[in-house]
Amino acid sequence: MSRTLTVAAVQLPAHDPDDFAEVWPGFAEQIAHVAQDGSRLVVLPEGTIPGYVLGTEHVDDRLIERALSDLRRLAAAYHCVIVCGVVRHAGTRLYNAAAVIDLDGSIAGFADKTFLWHFDRRWFAPSQQVAPIATRIGRIGALVCADGRIPTLARALVDAGAEVLAMPTAWVTSGRNPNCLENIQADLLAGVRAQENGVPFIAANKAGVERGMVAYCGKSQIIGADGTMLQIASQDQAQTIRATIDLDGPPPYRIEPLEVPRRTATMRPVRIALSPFPTTHDAERALEWLDVEASLAPPIEPAVGRLDGLVPTALVEDASILDPAGLVPSRIAGYQLFIWQPRGISAPWQERVARARAVELRCFLVVVDRAAERAYAIDPDANLICGTYGSYRIATCTLDLARTALTQVAPGSDILAGLAQVATSLGKEMGKRGDA
Repeated sequence: MSRTLTVAAVQLPAHDPDDFAEVWPGFAEQIAHVAQDGSRLVVLPEGTIPGYVLGTEHVDDRLIERALSDLRRLAAAYHCVIVCGVVRHAGTRLYNAAAVIDLDGSIAGFADKTFLWHFDRRWFAPSQQVAPIATRIGRIGALVCADGRIPTLARALVDAGAEVLAMPTAWVTSGRNPNCLENIQADLLAGVRAQENGVPFIAANKAGVERGMVAYCGKSQIIGADGTMLQIASQDQAQTIRATIDLDGPPPYRIEPLEVPRRTATMRPVRIALSPFPTTHDAERALEWLDVEASLAPPIEPAVGRLDGLVPTALVEDASILDPAGLVPSRIAGYQLFIWQPRGISAPWQERVARARAVELRCFLVVVDRAAERAYAIDPDANLICGTYGSYRIATCTLDLARTALTQVAPGSDILAGLAQVATSLGKEMGKRGDA
């Protein structure tokens, strides 16, 4: 019999930290209403206590303690686990944390944000520990917002026993289209995090604007272990969403880590052609007219070998691309382009995971799907830049490889540095476990 759990994500309205004392009583009342309706796990946004953009205001620990005491009382009264974004002091350091409060009102633990985003680092120190938090409803893998951009963080939590991923988040948006607020985590990565790890994922975001300078995209969501979106909130309104999740998901995708020699990156553009069909004599003649430097068509192995002479390129199997850590060693080693021939992975999951790998690793990825008679290329922003269809049998595009060097996704927030930091941290943790 499968184990199920009723969960809720509470999407709160954005508030400025200096207004926290005023808004908190209303927040606490709303959380009580959610808890008393029977949700066994309640997730609240990043920086709920006292806010996200701290600015120059002093962090009043007394206000934080009183708010945490309210949450502890509610958890005990309604027999639920609460995961809430909170600022916490530890000695002289300040952390952007997820507090996990157990059914009896005790604090089960804190998960501090690891991959700090932009001005986070003005106030907070990064976490050096990645571990699930044990509660009476199961082991919670708590992530904080941008931690979801580093695929190996969620993977490490699940491999250490996390049965559900819970994320207090502050997903922001550029606002370039107010009718469709965008965020790559909300729109793509959250679902992939659930499916590739075989566990449910609950993310609670804010709606509205903080300090007139940070806009949130809403879209709090509850995702099943198979990547199915169970519930998603509005992009611009405070809202609570609920669902029942199954804790007995499919086994996650995992491979043994590889040691990959360093490669020298290529910065010049390379124009390529791609096709899911074997190259014929007529196709070879046509390629001369398209001004391409290399073509990718079956048989793929020799084609990849030729392309690797122009740009560091790796041919990858299903197992490597479906494991969140599968391509990380190669990307850190300098590979800029990955070629994937799917064997048993069909759309839309195939395209979703390919787009996720390209954006989270800041690389180009080409998919050559012979069974579906489809080939397409994805850029480091997760955009499909060309692809075949129907009688369009040979597609061409230019890979602007300098874009793979743009790994800083926000000022001070470098994806490759984050991946390397997590790899080092996890290596140290594994060493400690081996010595124990």
